[in-house]
Amino acid sequence: MPNPDLPRRTFLKLAALGAASTALPASGAAKPRDRRLRDQSPAGTALRLGVASYSMRKFPLDKAIEMTTALGVRYINLKSVHLPYEATPEDIAATRRRIEAAGLEIVGGGTITFETDTDDGVRRYFEYAKAAGMPVMVATCKREVLPRVEKFAKQFDIKVAIHNHGPEDKNFPSPYDVLTAVKEMDARMGLCMDIGHTARTGADVVRAAVDAGPRLLDMHAKDLRDLSAKGSQCVVGEGRMPIPALFQQLATRRYGGYVNLEYEIDENDPLPGMKQSFAYMRGVLAGLATSAGPAPAGPGGEA
Repeated sequence: MPNPDLPRRTFLKLAALGAASTALPASGAAKPRDRRLRDQSPAGTALRLGVASYSMRKFPLDKAIEMTTALGVRYINLKSVHLPYEATPEDIAATRRRIEAAGLEIVGGGTITFETDTDDGVRRYFEYAKAAGMPVMVATCKREVLPRVEKFAKQFDIKVAIHNHGPEDKNFPSPYDVLTAVKEMDARMGLCMDIGHTARTGADVVRAAVDAGPRLLDMHAKDLRDLSAKGSQCVVGEGRMPIPALFQQLATRRYGGYVNLEYEIDENDPLPGMKQSFAYMRGVLAGLATSAGPAPAGPGGEA
C-alpha cells in the first residue's frame, strides 16, 4: 500500500521524472493498439487519465482529436460543441467513427443539462448518448428531475454522473449535495466530482472521494492556486490541489471511472498547459507505483 506520509516534494521529483519518461509523440506518431491510442500513463498504474473535450472548446472536432492524440490520451469525454445534441443519428455515427478511427475511446459526454421534467425532454439526451456510445452521461438538472432521469438511466443502462458546480450552483454545489440526492436511487445514478468546484465549497476533495464510494462515477481534474478562488485555475501541479493524496486514495480504493482533465484556462492555446498537467499527473502515478511496488492489473485488465 502506498505510504500516506510520502512527502509532497518526493511526488514533485517523481513528477519531473515521469514527465521525462513519458515524452509525448508528435500528433501523427502515436501507434494504435487494437485501433486504440496507446495510453502514455506509466505502466502498473490503475487510474485512467482522460480529457474533457470542453478543454478544447474553441477548436473544431478534427483539431480536438489531433490535440488529444498529441497529449497521449486515449479517453475522451465529449462536450456538445464537438458532438451537437441536434446531430442526426447518421451524423453521430459518423463522428463516432472519426473519433474511434483516431484510436480514441468515448468514455462519456457532458456536462448535459436536463432542462425539462418530461419524458421527451429527458429521453432525447439518452438517445443521443446511446448513439454516441457513451457509457456515462455527466449531467446536471434540478433535483425534482432526478427521478425521471433515473427511470431512463435504468431503461437505457447508461450511468448518470451528476456534476457539482461549486458555490454558484443552486442545485448541486458540493459532492455531498449529489450524494444526498441519489443515495436511495439506482446504482447507475452517481457523482461526477469536479475537484476544483469541490474545493471552492470548502470540502476536502480527498475525503469527498472516499465518502462517495461507489457513487463516484467520474471526475473532472483541475488545479487552483487559491482553493477558494475560481479564477485562480492553473496548470495541474502548480496549485494547491492535493493531487498525490487524491490519486493515492483513488488507486487504493480501485476507482473504476476516469480522471478527466478539464482545463478551462488558456482557451485559445490550451495544449501547452494541458501537456504540463498530464506530465505532472503521470509523474504522480509513477510515484505511487514506485512507492507501492508492483501493481495489479488496472480496470479493464490492463497493467
